[in-house]
Amino acid sequence: MIGSETALARCHDLVELARKMGADQADAVARASSSESVGVRLGALEEVERSESEEIGLRVFVGRRSASISTSDFAPEGLQMLAGRAVEMARLAPEDAYGGLAPADALFAGDGVDLDLTDGAEPSPEELREAALAAEDAARAIAGVTNSNGGSASSSRSVFALVTSSGFARGHSGGSHTLSASVVAGEGGDKQTDYAYRTQRHRCDLPDPADIGREAGERTVRKVGPGSIPSRKMPVVFDPRVGGGVLGHLLGAMAAPSIARKASFLIGRENEQLFDSTIKIVEEPHRLRGLRSRNYDGEGVASTPRALVEDGRIFGWLSNVSSAAQLELGLTGHASRGGGGSPGVAASNVFMEAGAPSVAELIADIEDGLFVTDLFGQGVNLVTGDYSRGASGFRIRNGELADPVSEITIAGTLPDMFRALIPANDLELVRGVDVPTFRIDGMAVAGQ
Repeated sequence: MIGSETALARCHDLVELARKMGADQADAVARASSSESVGVRLGALEEVERSESEEIGLRVFVGRRSASISTSDFAPEGLQMLAGRAVEMARLAPEDAYGGLAPADALFAGDGVDLDLTDGAEPSPEELREAALAAEDAARAIAGVTNSNGGSASSSRSVFALVTSSGFARGHSGGSHTLSASVVAGEGGDKQTDYAYRTQRHRCDLPDPADIGREAGERTVRKVGPGSIPSRKMPVVFDPRVGGGVLGHLLGAMAAPSIARKASFLIGRENEQLFDSTIKIVEEPHRLRGLRSRNYDGEGVASTPRALVEDGRIFGWLSNVSSAAQLELGLTGHASRGGGGSPGVAASNVFMEAGAPSVAELIADIEDGLFVTDLFGQGVNLVTGDYSRGASGFRIRNGELADPVSEITIAGTLPDMFRALIPANDLELVRGVDVPTFRIDGMAVAGQ
């Protein structure tokens, strides 16, 4: 796989080609990745995969017109053809009053933070196989597990480079290591499946494979024999594994492109107290070894640590160049970039701060409620804030987790859910978007 210096050189060359062919502005983004994974099932090797990919994307501006194009052909004649085609496409495109590059005075400068995003480790297929086997073996050893979907271990590396004609040129490398296991419990028509996984930048930060396996096995076994639940309003408690999705809906509604399209339920609520005043949601782009850590965004603008929600209120909108121009906002360092096309918007490492009560204390006064461990379906409307998802988990009776339940629907509106949210004290920073266990009273639950 290429290094960041080679990726930067390719981006420089492509931007220069585009300028020579008539582009007023241009930027190029290069991505490369390699990964190796090993999967096992029932103690036997099932698959060994290795993949590598390289891609470069070019975006050009001719006046107020723009076009984007990408390729995996890095031959000089191929890149020259790419640049020429992009400029021709831009000349035929409609004018965009808001497109453009980030201005020079907004670009990230200096050395930045050493984010420690790769350990350089390349475990052998044998090492990956042993880790996958250990995870699956531990899962299968849990009493009640009847079959296995398998265990897996993988390692990957990536390179990113961005060059703009406005003066930005940076590249960086990253890596990740993943362990997972998935098993089956129950017999006949009452088979249940679940999983556990963990991804870390450094292999030494992964849990022991046996811990991953045990978690997968225990999660699966406790789901066997599910019942239903009466249909009515009741307290609903979200496991952190699914609770992060609720935070993700907030981030999606805070995206400035959604605001510009008038496609967010947060429009007009910028100064409203959406959460309890004790709730704080924080973004940490400079977290060492963070899964979403970065010094700069997909347009070269510095990423800044900030509170996204404080005193119950949002800080504002997450912008890129186009949406900031359309809404007359400042740049917040939230542009995201794929291999080609225009930038989108994405936050980096985000978490909701832990609350005071333990999980046991959080549910202690719930006479009848629902503890959600799995969510299904896409019934969330970010334009209206309506929320409706299929769910399974456990019934809460007299302050304790009781029988497993499934085939349930939970519903509400995101503003109402935010106002009622109470976090527990069990926050772990393991996913990139993290929350503690949290409780929301008064949700509509539809069961039997």
